[in-house]
Amino acid sequence: MAREAGIYPYFRAIEQSEGTRVVINGKETIMIGSNNYLGLTHDPRVVKAAQDALAQYGVGCTGSRFLNGTLKLHEELETRLAAFTGHEAALVYATGFQTNLGSISCLVGEGEIVLSDGDNHASIVEGCRLAQGKTVIFEHNNLKDLEDKLKLYEGTPKLIVIDSVYSMTGDIAPLDKIHDLAKKYSARLYVDDAHAFGLLGKTGRGSQEHFGRKFDVVMGTFSKTFSSIGGFIASTASVIEWVKHKSRSMIFSASLPPASTAAVLEVLTIMENEPWHVEKLWNNANYMREKLNTLGFNTSPSTTPIIPINIGNYLQTIIFGMTLVERGLFTNPVLHPAVPKDGALIRTSYMASHTQKDLDDALLILEQVGKELQII
Repeated sequence: MAREAGIYPYFRAIEQSEGTRVVINGKETIMIGSNNYLGLTHDPRVVKAAQDALAQYGVGCTGSRFLNGTLKLHEELETRLAAFTGHEAALVYATGFQTNLGSISCLVGEGEIVLSDGDNHASIVEGCRLAQGKTVIFEHNNLKDLEDKLKLYEGTPKLIVIDSVYSMTGDIAPLDKIHDLAKKYSARLYVDDAHAFGLLGKTGRGSQEHFGRKFDVVMGTFSKTFSSIGGFIASTASVIEWVKHKSRSMIFSASLPPASTAAVLEVLTIMENEPWHVEKLWNNANYMREKLNTLGFNTSPSTTPIIPINIGNYLQTIIFGMTLVERGLFTNPVLHPAVPKDGALIRTSYMASHTQKDLDDALLILEQVGKELQII
């Protein structure tokens, strides 16, 4: 129906990118729909690191990590990620989706329980489905519902799996309290920090730094702050050794390409030495949230650089999103099942590399289109 009406809002081809501005259908467009939170995808140092790895190793590994696809770069990255997260060991996957799919499914065995937040990412949902244990869903960020369900399974091995930053709404899970519940009921805690690295914590080290806690397993992706592609988990050496030999999505997939691996290593170096990128990201995000709310947009419940514009009606959301891109602003219309049926929204997200002009130009377009369509 959307295609027939000429308002299909997905699979829009980007012809050229400079980071904060992209070209679509020959027209320059301000990008506020990217997960490139620290704006490092075009950093010359990251590009050069990828180019150097390409020249040394070629375009791919042509095999799985288990057999011929492990490079010294992979091992170096795993050692660096373990240190970055404060864990004993880490394991790198080819994609973030494969990371959750393969890790969760092999960590929860028969007769065990995995408790999953109702708003968890699709990769977590699929990982839980493949696990041999029983999946129990608790209401989004509802501590009472989680505790009630933990009580039901006292004495049974349990793994709580939860996103730290929710990718559509930008809210943060109350992980300090969830961590306390996990310890109280002898459960392990697996935290998906895909949208937390680069956002949370003074140096961008994610939810553990933000809350001052250490969780049992931390998962991350490279397709966002780390400006590449891939994913990883970090945990104890014994957990990583188990997953390394049990995770089917790792064992039976080709390994992360050399250029992508080298790019992540360079981003890690930049994050460790230049924490000001995180501060700049938050300055931009706080500026946009304040201005959007002043204009009359509903950005609840976001407290991060992921800022939704809540609309509700799916048709109005699509039209709003399509009109924005026609006026030169790239955002992401989000519909059910990514959000509740009556919770359609425009997802905006901000980067450390956005200039003041980028942000003010975006606000002007949002205000004009919002008033025209009677959203504000």
